[in-house]
Amino acid sequence: MTRERPPLTRRQFLSRTASATAGLATLTAGCATPPKPVEAPYVMTVLGPIAPELLGVTLPHEHVLLDFIGPELVRRDRYSQDEVVEVALPHLQRLKDFGGQSLVECTPAYLGRDPRLLKRLATEAQLHLLTNTGFYGAGQNRFLPPRSRTQTVDEIAFRWLAEWRDGIDGTGVRPGFIKIGVDGGELSDLQRKLVRAAARTHRYSGLVISAHTGDGTAALDELRILREENVAGSALIWGHAQNEANLELHRRAAQEGAWIEFDHLGPQTVGHHVELVQHMKFHRLLHRVLVSHDGGWFEVGKPGGGEFRSYDTLFTEFIPALKTAGFSDPEIHQLLVHNPREAFTVRVRET
Repeated sequence: MTRERPPLTRRQFLSRTASATAGLATLTAGCATPPKPVEAPYVMTVLGPIAPELLGVTLPHEHVLLDFIGPELVRRDRYSQDEVVEVALPHLQRLKDFGGQSLVECTPAYLGRDPRLLKRLATEAQLHLLTNTGFYGAGQNRFLPPRSRTQTVDEIAFRWLAEWRDGIDGTGVRPGFIKIGVDGGELSDLQRKLVRAAARTHRYSGLVISAHTGDGTAALDELRILREENVAGSALIWGHAQNEANLELHRRAAQEGAWIEFDHLGPQTVGHHVELVQHMKFHRLLHRVLVSHDGGWFEVGKPGGGEFRSYDTLFTEFIPALKTAGFSDPEIHQLLVHNPREAFTVRVRET
């Protein structure tokens, strides 16, 4: 097992940025487009920062577009933005018709992340959309850029923080969260490195870490690394927690402060998702729960983008099922409005 160096102090971190991230925009005061100082809490959308209370009903884990071709071949000229808009926009408009106000787009870099597309869709659908920085190591690391295998924790964190400070790929769009992915079981050294880089990025940016997490063992490993980095458990969203059959691990992670995300909600899973949320409510942990579809998406390379899973089930079936199960309107509001707002609000003052 590789022993990682301890995190740099803030002064060391910023002073080493220029040399450690050759070719990237500097994170120091001389950056080309420094962000304006933010005194109050905010949420960063693809159209800029907003007050957290404007998020409203939020889907915390969805997709608009994905491209699984691999990190060395993925590029934006593999699809027509107009075609993607034609396919995706009606689903986003339908979300708005149901009362949804915000959608967290979890497609990571090297898997089809497209800030320009999301800006256009946010404007046309009149929704708040969030995008991310980070690397996706799940799937046995096949979607990681090759250089990430040899870079240090700090070099990876520098890259992600450059996007936070200067925007993504020259678009000016800044990430509203960190997206990583890890497989199940005890984490490999490479995936531990990603978690550690995410923790250090969080410490300087305040962005929450949304982690595709293979199982409960991996989730607890992620939380252990956060503790080693002096980062609170509340910085972690355990994505795909519904795949962990041991509900005790949900409770344990939530008691450490993590957000427990039950996503991939669909017509066939409504009953199971209600049971999962009931279990958390029984343990007085409803305030640590997020629910979403992990839906969409236009898949590059498939005719017409393939089958697009809509963002409807939460409204058409899940909310009615919660009411039948005895959930009150304030409890449903907590799940759909309060909890996502708390998870994605940035409370670190930028300097």
